[in-house]
Amino acid sequence: MSWAQELESIITTATAAIKAAGSTSELEEIKVEYLGRKGALTTLLKNVGSLTAEERPQAGQSANAVKKEIEAGLSERAAALESTELDQQLLEGSVDTSLPGRRPSVGGKHILNQITDEILEIFLGLGYKVAEGPEVEVDWYNFEALNMPPEHPARSLQDTLYVGDENQAVLRTHTSPVQVRVMEKERPPVYIVAPGRVFRRDVVDPTHSPMFHQIEGFAVDKDVNFGHLIGTLETFIHTMFGKDRKVRLRPHFFPYTEPSAEVDVSCIVCGGKGCRVCSHTGWLEILGCGMIDPNVFKNVDYDPEEYSGFAFGMGVERIAMLKYGINDIRLFFENDMRFLGQYT
Repeated sequence: MSWAQELESIITTATAAIKAAGSTSELEEIKVEYLGRKGALTTLLKNVGSLTAEERPQAGQSANAVKKEIEAGLSERAAALESTELDQQLLEGSVDTSLPGRRPSVGGKHILNQITDEILEIFLGLGYKVAEGPEVEVDWYNFEALNMPPEHPARSLQDTLYVGDENQAVLRTHTSPVQVRVMEKERPPVYIVAPGRVFRRDVVDPTHSPMFHQIEGFAVDKDVNFGHLIGTLETFIHTMFGKDRKVRLRPHFFPYTEPSAEVDVSCIVCGGKGCRVCSHTGWLEILGCGMIDPNVFKNVDYDPEEYSGFAFGMGVERIAMLKYGINDIRLFFENDMRFLGQYT
């Protein structure tokens, strides 16, 4: 094969290889194969010395022309492949905005906090203020100031969790001590709601827990009567459970109120017709209340001849169970997100 034929063969095969290249890396291999130090064109140029003096100038010009043509072909093909590869990279790295987004997991208020806030909001709207007190109480505030002398049954070790000597401190059994603490410091009129945790020696079962949450409410002013108490509680119950709920009061005994009553609301499940939830009575107990006993007023230096007042107390868990039809108090404290997530 003559030198010219070899040159023609190189340009033909190189052009075909360039067109067939599928990537820039393949183009680099083609460049090395034909234009590299040991490439086909470079090797052929080394043989120019074997030609005659007349043939050498023409051979050199032809070889340079072939080299430029190969380089141009490589450059043109590289530009096309780089554009294609960039498009592919963008496609592979792109975000498909047609897919639904993945929302991050977001926390929320515990159901008991929600119910507490809802109750407080109702009473704040009625002009009450929020007050809090210590969870470890002295005997005076938890019992004696609330008209419960040492021999009262509520002071039994079976009901109360004492801290150290039973005559000194207890884990409060109700939020009523806040009532005494507030009245010691403030003069009437006083309208207060007091939320917080309370503790009793209860066994753990579907309706009892050694720790639960309670909200105490009380109002002291001139000429406060039982009708004001009924109107306040009806407003609360109708706002919390709906205006279609019926309310009834049953006589009861509490040592710090007289007269005292248990408050029932018509069954949320059966609407008062009677079912298993309400023991076929049509009613569900919701809270206790009464007019503040004059002895309590005397313990805080209020004149019972000048002032009167009422008090009420409710369990937050009880309200939540009635509002949402929850039948086991333990669900509030087991931290099962399948349960809690339904209310956030």
